Formats: sequence, structure tokens, C-alpha cells
Amino acid sequence: MTRGGREKDREDGPERRCIVTGDSQPKPGMIRFVTGPEGQVVPDLLGRLPGRGYYVSADRAALEKAVKKGLFSRAAKTSVTVPPDLVDEIEAQLARRVIDLISLARKAGSAVTGFEKVKDWLTKGEARILIQASDGSERGKSKLRPPEGPDTFIGCLTSRELGLSFGRDHAIHGALAAGGLTERVVEEAAKLAGLRKQTDGKSVEKDTKNA
Repeated sequence: MTRGGREKDREDGPERRCIVTGDSQPKPGMIRFVTGPEGQVVPDLLGRLPGRGYYVSADRAALEKAVKKGLFSRAAKTSVTVPPDLVDEIEAQLARRVIDLISLARKAGSAVTGFEKVKDWLTKGEARILIQASDGSERGKSKLRPPEGPDTFIGCLTSRELGLSFGRDHAIHGALAAGGLTERVVEEAAKLAGLRKQTDGKSVEKDTKNA
């Protein structure tokens, strides 16, 4: 994703059709839903729940429109119940997933935090991804540059959330080495970035307390 948090288009992988926009795109950029046993809409972030799935682009405006316009019932071909806090709950779940994945990368020795350590990884070419807290000082963040290439920056986590990934109260800078786990972080962070966008394109910089 770019420094602004948007994931670049991908041409590989299976595609699914968004029930809101009608556009087809690769599954990593979509959120899958299924109908629960009591007729409620259930987000399936891991894509493992049984049942017929329907998809919405990982975008707050699209999800809110799906709720407002009753598009989940249309996609499910039956009346379904939509939790009033569905979009916020999806955001919280995605934030928790990104935090946990970065934590796993840290335990595997594939992630570091702290300005000097991150700078060292960037200088040596060991960093595949630069992570910076959305609420960090812009002046301080500007002193570090993401690696060259696409999808090399994550900026959708708050300092508190990034800190949780490293067992700290807060963190501003982080870096991930190359590897399969890092690619999973990139995919999930791209979805989270889509949930933290307002309709005017500006980031919604809030802390997910229950993440």
C-alpha cells in the first residue's frame, strides 16, 4: 500500500463481486459475510465460516451503504438481521488481527520498533515494510522513508495499537522483514485502512479501545 494507506490494484488471485458497487476484485480486498444460524449477518474475516458467502469491498462507505440500503438481505436472498454496530465491530476485529499478526512477526524476529532500530533496518535493506502510527508526529515520521516499491507502508494503526504489537504502551515506528507473515499483515492492514477512511478520503484517526 502507499503512504496514504491505499492498497494498489492486484491482478492475481480469485475475484469476488462486491454487493454494493458491483465491481469484481481480488478476495484480499474484500470482506466476506455469511448468514448466521439465527438469520444475522456475520463478518467472516478469516474466510472459513460455512455457508454461502457474499462480499463487500473493504471500504467504510461501501459497508455503511450495504447496511443502510438493506443490501445484505438482497445478497442473502432472505431477510437478515444486521447488528447496529456492524461496521465498527469489523474495524475493531481487523485492528486486533493486524496487531496480532505484527506481534507474531515480532516473536519470529521479523519485526522491530523504535526509531533507531527501524532506521537501521531501512538503511541495511532489511525492512520490507515501514509502519508508522497515524497519530505520531508528522515531523518525526518524515525522517524515515518506506522502502522502494509497492505496498511498503502501513499507517492505519494508532500509537497505542502499534505499541500493543510490541508489548509496549505506545510505539510510533515499526518495520517488518520480508516473508509470508508480512504479506498477511499488508493484506489485513489494507482492509483496516479502508475502514478508517471517511467519505472525503481523510483518515479516521481513532483508537480502537477494544482492539
